[in-house]
Amino acid sequence: MKSAYLTDIGRIRPVNEDRAVVEKLPSGFYLAVVADGMGGHQAGETASQTAMEQITALMRRVHKEMSIGQLELAMKEAILQANRAIYTIASGQDRLRGMGTTVVVVLAADHFIIVGHIGDSRVYKLSDGVLRQLTDDHSLVNELLKSGQISSEEAIHHPRRNVVTRALGTEMLVEPEIQHLYWNEEDIVLLCSDGLSNMVDPGELQLTLASSSDLDAKTRELVRLALEEGGDDNISVALLWNVPADDEGKG
Repeated sequence: MKSAYLTDIGRIRPVNEDRAVVEKLPSGFYLAVVADGMGGHQAGETASQTAMEQITALMRRVHKEMSIGQLELAMKEAILQANRAIYTIASGQDRLRGMGTTVVVVLAADHFIIVGHIGDSRVYKLSDGVLRQLTDDHSLVNELLKSGQISSEEAIHHPRRNVVTRALGTEMLVEPEIQHLYWNEEDIVLLCSDGLSNMVDPGELQLTLASSSDLDAKTRELVRLALEEGGDDNISVALLWNVPADDEGKG
């Protein structure tokens, strides 16, 4: 498997409240995490950093003998533990009160992936040249869209498109969505914050992911596209490419 990740402050925000990481775990699985913090300077950074640290620490304990169901439970508990940690920190410091973060998490094996998320950061999968969104945004605009109150065209430019309906750390109890899917050789999984997905349309994402065999180049190009469209938010991208073991290190 190949991986790459990149985060960028963008053109408008004074600090980068996003966090992104990809790590090969002791089990041999790959773990990718993207978190988009909110709550202002220091608060958003603290929330996203805490989420990343808590989730990676707990997911390092998984092992290959675990069933898919057990791995799903492990991911859910890691996300819930991150929520408890952020909520506790925020409750104890006035300057951090109300902070939170979105999070998307992918645990990848050779034949399957487990996806967890809260908020409006997204996971996509490119398979046979076709890009599909795997996560459903926990956002006000998505709720309005699903209920038919606004059109997909109105959703793109809606003034409250950044309002999330679920986040880590803002409440004591949260409910992450966890799913498992199978993936094939050559499939690519993209995790991103809304600094990418709000700025670059799915067609461009698809073209970029299919464009070359250099994952680092793909991450740079995705960030460049978001910056070109205005870069009005932090931008984070993580990629996992399911290549055969004998192809690792090439390209």
